[in-house]
Amino acid sequence: MPTSLKTIKSRLDSHLGENLTIVAQAGRKKVIRRRGTLSETFHSVFVVDLDQNENSFERVSYSYADLLTKSIDIHFDNEEEATETDSDSETEAEAE
Repeated sequence: MPTSLKTIKSRLDSHLGENLTIVAQAGRKKVIRRRGTLSETFHSVFVVDLDQNENSFERVSYSYADLLTKSIDIHFDNEEEATETDSDSETEAEAE
């Protein structure tokens, strides 16, 4: 996991335009999940265009500090697919 704001920003810059899921802590025992596309990164915040079918508003922004302090968690769709493919390959190798 990235340990500085600079590495978090550079990681997000490499995923611009990709679909993601954001899991945000909204209070005691309350979690909010939002799906959207990473649209822009700025010096201290990043912007996500949300899926209109699932959300009542168009965009949301978070600071890199939210990721650093684990107030939010981000999962990119393409990373999940790569992880599933890697685990399938490992399972096949173990079977042989």
